[in-house]
Amino acid sequence: MPYGPSSSLATPADPAVAQRRQPLLAHAAENARPLALVYRIIAFALILAGVVRNSGVLSGAPDWSTLLFYTMISNLLCLGWMLLLIIRTARDLRRLGTSGTSTPSARGSGAVMMAISVTMLIYLIVLVPTRFQQGDADIFSLTDNLIHIITPCLVIGDWLLFVPKGTFRWIDPLRWTLIPYAYLVFGFIYGALGGEFTPGQTYPYPFMNTEKLGLGGVALWIVALSATLVAVGFLFVAIDRMLGAAGRHIAL
Repeated sequence: MPYGPSSSLATPADPAVAQRRQPLLAHAAENARPLALVYRIIAFALILAGVVRNSGVLSGAPDWSTLLFYTMISNLLCLGWMLLLIIRTARDLRRLGTSGTSTPSARGSGAVMMAISVTMLIYLIVLVPTRFQQGDADIFSLTDNLIHIITPCLVIGDWLLFVPKGTFRWIDPLRWTLIPYAYLVFGFIYGALGGEFTPGQTYPYPFMNTEKLGLGGVALWIVALSATLVAVGFLFVAIDRMLGAAGRHIAL
């Protein structure tokens, strides 16, 4: 299946011309399926390790309240996406050979990448400073690094290396915000109904604490974080389009 803006162009009758005009990054930066499969298996294992450690599933006393937090939800989303990529890559490797890409949706990968980027941004911008002020000595623990930093980097790395470029649209960053905004709605409703994320705490993250910050303060935080998120999304789109355009230029 062709990717990117060039897919709408008529295919030249001469196969040699068609080959020359095929965008270099209508594939990906790395088009070796065995390498992609190894990377994705390792990424899946690391993401799973973070989820297991954060939830305490193997401790004998799992903390199911972690499922109420966006961090765990976004990591589970990445876990499921990476599993889908593994299955797709293994299938294509068997059916289509070692050369090529195996991604169900390049734009879908962007949505997952943005969802987990939110986790990293909130951790670095909000949680680390807050916990530092509270004297928390467990900042940047192995578990924290796995779920807040390593998982986002693995997903972004997969997109950079193995996902076709030139498909993102400028409207996509606004659409990608639907996932974190859906969580915001859930978080506010759950807390308003008396639900507790931790004992005695009806909000999941400090910037959602309306009692301390007031509605205006919370709104200001959400606007600022949203602007940062959308800016990062536009950066991803710019990189995607730049690499896609560079690939087309090189291929001509």
